[in-house]
Amino acid sequence: MAEPTSTHRRLIIRLTLSCVLMFGFGFALVPLYDVFCRVTGINGKVLNTGPLQEAVASDMNRRVKVQLIAVNNAGMPWGFRPSESSIEVYIGEMKQTAYIASNPTDRYMIAQAVPSVAPAEAAQYLQKVNCFCFERQPLNAKEQREMPLLFVLDDELPEHIKTITLSYTLFDITPEDALAAASGSEEVQL
Repeated sequence: MAEPTSTHRRLIIRLTLSCVLMFGFGFALVPLYDVFCRVTGINGKVLNTGPLQEAVASDMNRRVKVQLIAVNNAGMPWGFRPSESSIEVYIGEMKQTAYIASNPTDRYMIAQAVPSVAPAEAAQYLQKVNCFCFERQPLNAKEQREMPLLFVLDDELPEHIKTITLSYTLFDITPEDALAAASGSEEVQL
């Protein structure tokens, strides 16, 4: 009978060790994913945000087409679109455009826009000075709003990049307590 107890003990140790390793791997996935994205160029994240730290040299001889895309995450009922689907931008030119969001529901909601840039290589040369994606976007029932986007393309943008796609995905981040509070009143003060 001593042999089955020894076998069981080894099996329990192996299973416990496997669980601990899987748990540790789960925590390591997020930093590993960020490294993977940085190395492969997938999921272009804009790192340059906020006021310009230094002036960008203008090049009126070089234009880049910027395509603007709006996507709603599954379950997000808002209308969401760019005010223009594409724009021509000179390198170093401060360019302003907007996205339009509308809440067709009968309730107060809060949204958050998450940006993505393609090709991913271009993300580091796109400087967002002002973007609706920096903050949560609350809208009352049936409200519509134009949300500004102000950006500039760095003069070090590689010559082979002629088109940049700037996409925003809109997520519903309305907390449950805000929904309950809004159901008691017709309009929420912003």
